[in-house]
Order: sequence, then structure tokens, then C-alpha cells
Amino acid sequence: MRAVGPGHPLFVLETERLTIRLIAEDDAAFMLGLLNEPSFHQYIGDRGVRTEEEARAYIRSGPVASYEAHGFGLWLVLRKEDGAPIGICGLLKRDTLPDVDVGFAFRPAYWSQGYAVESAAAVLTYGTATFGLTRVAAIVQADNQTSIHLLKKLGLGFVRHLEWPGNTAETHLYGRDLP
Repeated sequence: MRAVGPGHPLFVLETERLTIRLIAEDDAAFMLGLLNEPSFHQYIGDRGVRTEEEARAYIRSGPVASYEAHGFGLWLVLRKEDGAPIGICGLLKRDTLPDVDVGFAFRPAYWSQGYAVESAAAVLTYGTATFGLTRVAAIVQADNQTSIHLLKKLGLGFVRHLEWPGNTAETHLYGRDLP
């Protein structure tokens, strides 16, 4: 796929180091790998995606369905320097939460380089400007200290313990008002 920048139909936004765009079915191989990272299974959950065809179906029923229903969803994060897809970040509207949820997941090779904070901060600014969001939430397992640290960097604070369907791990809700 050629480079995606302003004016391209998949383009959402960009930061100094990143391009953030819609996830397309052509991204199935990347999504298959991300969804099957041990860290994804541990902290987000096993989505049962084991083939590229199942990844394409996941993209259609997840991100693409969210784009159609809400105008936003999880987006693909790519490094500008080489166009490499490194993770996903975006906004989710869940029936179980009153506020829009910021979500992110990155391949471990790209952890601890500031990409998650950079993309999530940009997504929150975009959500405020484009969708008029006034509050954002985040769901995180209590033992996921890396994500909790990131949420705190973004200004989200602990709200309460959360019972999350299908999750036996202790889960916390974080949130913050947006400017």
C-alpha cells in the first residue's frame, strides 16, 4: 500500500513521528500478529483470531463497523520514517461505559519508545476537536503497570474498580475530562 498522508481516504491524523490511519482488510497480516502477541492475550484478551481470513473478519466486524457506527474506532499506527505498522490506537464506544474509551496496543518491539503516548495524546486531541468529546475513559487490568503509567501521563486518573464481562482479572476504570 502506498504512503498514506493528508488527502488519502484512509488518513486520520499524524504526529511528528507517526501516521494514524483507518485499518483496512489489507492489514490482516499485521493484525493477526498483534492480536496473538502474548501481551495482547494477557492484558486485552484472546480474540480467537488465528488466520488472516479471521483477521479480515475481525477488522470488518470491529474497527470498520465502529467507523461506520461512530465515525471513529481503533486506527493503525505507522512510523513515518519507514511506514512500518507498529500498533493500534483509537477511540471505542462501548455499550458498558458512558464515556468513549481510549485504547491502544503495540507490538513489543516498539514499546518504551514513546509511540503509545504520542499516538494516544494525538487521538485525544483529535477526539475533542472532531467529535466534541468532553470526557474519556480507559479500561486497564490492575497489574498492567505500563499501561497505567501511560494513562497517568495522559492525565487520566483512577475512577473505580470495574466488573468487566468475561474478565477474571482485577480491572480498573480510569478517566478524565477533556479541554
